[in-house]
Amino acid sequence: MTQPSPVSPPAAGSAIVLVSNGPGELSTWVRPLAEQLHGLEPLRPRDPAASCSLRLVLVPCPNATGAEHRVAEGWGLFERVLPATRFWWLLLRPRRHGPWPEQGVVVFLGGDQFWTVLLSARLGYRHLTYAEWVARWPRWNDRIAVMGTAAAGRLAPRWRGRATVVGDLMADLSALARQDAPLPAGDWVALLPGSKRAKLLVGVPFLLETADRLAALRPGCRFLLPVAPTTSVRELLAYGGPSNPLNRRQGAGEPHRQGDELVTAAGTRILLLEQHPAHAALSQCALALTTVGANTAELGALAVPMIVLVPTQHLAVMQAWDGWMGLLARLPLLRRLVGVALTAWRMRHRGFLAWPNISAGRAVVPERVGPIEPAQIAAEAADWLEHPERLAAMAGDLRSLRGAPGAVAAVAAMVRGLLPPPERSGRPLRSG
Repeated sequence: MTQPSPVSPPAAGSAIVLVSNGPGELSTWVRPLAEQLHGLEPLRPRDPAASCSLRLVLVPCPNATGAEHRVAEGWGLFERVLPATRFWWLLLRPRRHGPWPEQGVVVFLGGDQFWTVLLSARLGYRHLTYAEWVARWPRWNDRIAVMGTAAAGRLAPRWRGRATVVGDLMADLSALARQDAPLPAGDWVALLPGSKRAKLLVGVPFLLETADRLAALRPGCRFLLPVAPTTSVRELLAYGGPSNPLNRRQGAGEPHRQGDELVTAAGTRILLLEQHPAHAALSQCALALTTVGANTAELGALAVPMIVLVPTQHLAVMQAWDGWMGLLARLPLLRRLVGVALTAWRMRHRGFLAWPNISAGRAVVPERVGPIEPAQIAAEAADWLEHPERLAAMAGDLRSLRGAPGAVAAVAAMVRGLLPPPERSGRPLRSG
């Protein structure tokens, strides 16, 4: 008979527990804040002798890939990373995933805000929520860091004293994207096909053909493709080749890897960026061609002009939507029928899809939704590149949406303010 794992006693010191969900939030919110916290005071694991540790807990999310914990572990920022599959067990028996100090702070940085309410209550820790648009559980938040005055105004008057307007965490990305590794001269175009299979099936062949056609129109163009940490170059090559059922163009060849480049069947060379995040390189691009998702927010924070692409000619595989629609579209028995119907409905009633446009309430960046073709997008991209003044205006609009940097430092200061001094005992960890 298998013996249960021993229950760990409470650990000494304190802990900062960052809670998040998907790859976009990890790279744009979690990692900058973790780096800032390590820079402010000694924390484990970077300082093994420190009394306080930095940890990451991932929560269930339909848009997560399942590989987020491996990505975060590779950063060396966290003493412990708990994958989303263990979250419910953590709530039930925290000390079997411990030891956990008796005092600490839980910080919400993505997912469902209620999960952090539960976790902070279960661990007996204090609680800080970063709220872009609304703080849903202010009664149980010790402090609330809000992105702007709109989110602050949605709080009932009795909770506003707990809130501080810190700005947009992603506004710091452009300041953090160092230019110490400049790209070679040329008009660089970033290709971002997505990070999930449903998007990659459509996006990789579409963008590779677009790059071929754009290279023919503007031979001076250079291309780069950031490889999402949840995929691999090998998988990208497969998506771009004949093994992809959506890539059945007459005479289509197979891309191959040559050094640090992907070479298309037509000979277009695309620089592969396997170090994540690729902010420094992306910030130097004249234009990006991207799918919808957190990458539009990331590009917007870096002030990179973009064209957002949603080709709808393959609705059957476009089931990577958020919320209840995405869950229904993935039901085993009704997957194809429900997925096609919901996606078609959403395309007809879509509003804005790119984060900069959603944030501004207007079309800051172009969204091309429908049965679009690579030739059409290549021609539009070439026209944008012919008019750098228009690209500069779009970059200025994106920069103005994010506001001044400083939110990461402000949230880090709020976290430190919630940490109890060593001599003060925290609330006891409930038995489990």
